[in-house]
Amino acid sequence: MNLEAYLAPYAAHSADTRGRRFPEAAPASRSEFQRDRDRIVHSTAFRRLEYKTQVFVNHEGDLFRTRLTHSIEVAQIARSAARNLRLNEDLVEAISLAHDLGHTPFGHAGQDALNACMKEYGGFEHNLQSLRVVDALEERYGAFDGLNLVFETREGILKHCSLANAAKLGDVGQRFIDKTQPSLEAQLANLADEIAYNNHDIDDGLRSGLLSTEQLDQIDFYGRHRRQVEIAYPGIGGRRAIHETIRGMINALIVDLITTSEQHIEAAHLQTIDDVRQAGPLIRFSDAMAADAALLKRFLYENLYRHYQVNRMTSKARRIVSELFTAFMQEPKLLAPNYLDASGNPAQQARKIADYIAGMTDRYAIREHRRLFLVDEI
Repeated sequence: MNLEAYLAPYAAHSADTRGRRFPEAAPASRSEFQRDRDRIVHSTAFRRLEYKTQVFVNHEGDLFRTRLTHSIEVAQIARSAARNLRLNEDLVEAISLAHDLGHTPFGHAGQDALNACMKEYGGFEHNLQSLRVVDALEERYGAFDGLNLVFETREGILKHCSLANAAKLGDVGQRFIDKTQPSLEAQLANLADEIAYNNHDIDDGLRSGLLSTEQLDQIDFYGRHRRQVEIAYPGIGGRRAIHETIRGMINALIVDLITTSEQHIEAAHLQTIDDVRQAGPLIRFSDAMAADAALLKRFLYENLYRHYQVNRMTSKARRIVSELFTAFMQEPKLLAPNYLDASGNPAQQARKIADYIAGMTDRYAIREHRRLFLVDEI
């Protein structure tokens, strides 16, 4: 059965892909986007996500989200919405699973520290690093570096980019220069990411004890859904009440996203994916839901991401990343041979060190730091 026959004409069709950087024969039993998804799932970078921080460092608890479980949740939300919008589920899944492949250990604290270290050498941004992983750093195939993904997957991974960096990226960066839009699948994966992390960070924050339901009740969006749960299930409490509340919030966000996006797509009178690229952003929340989501995000920033106990771990994380980078730049011979740059160019050596550190899991970075700086590890 040809599943793509169900797709809207303005969806991404694998038969019409702009292709791969290195030409390959078409897959025999799957679509081009399915092949991309499979390559991502089998990549080394994808497996590393299991031990990379979302909010809580891996050793802080077995049930907190990691970059891996986050990526799976994003893919689930994105696929569900894509089906309703008649968009390409395989492409949206591939983008969702790959969007964090370049993330550093220790979440955004690690990224900020590595960016500061790389300030003189072009900076560091995990979104660009995700593209670098799939374009160059994965070493699995004899004919090319990277995963050789199709254009549509690569443009979806690159959610944002400065004009200076866009100019260096060729076709995949051109839309930032031309101020055009990516596919609807790429737009959808971006908002599915937001839905996933806002809601699972609430769940993890409550599980950790750093957030309380009393605090969250001050947020109208959460309070409304909690009260609906209490009406539907009198006497419910504990984790079950939390799960039902968050489940209702996620459902409300997805339904609003689908309904609002359908309205914008219809109003745009799209015929092809090229029409999508010339239109404004079409995958959107309603104004009211966007305001609810913004309040939720602000609450998490102020009460969870900046909580003093989270700050203690992120402070350690920044020191680990910064001290590793400094040690390797001062003494490159501490690096394994494949991360040494033979040209003698400091910028190229710095980029190789950034690749090495960004590829570390939380626990590997902690062990590497101990090996370099603790005397009793000699």
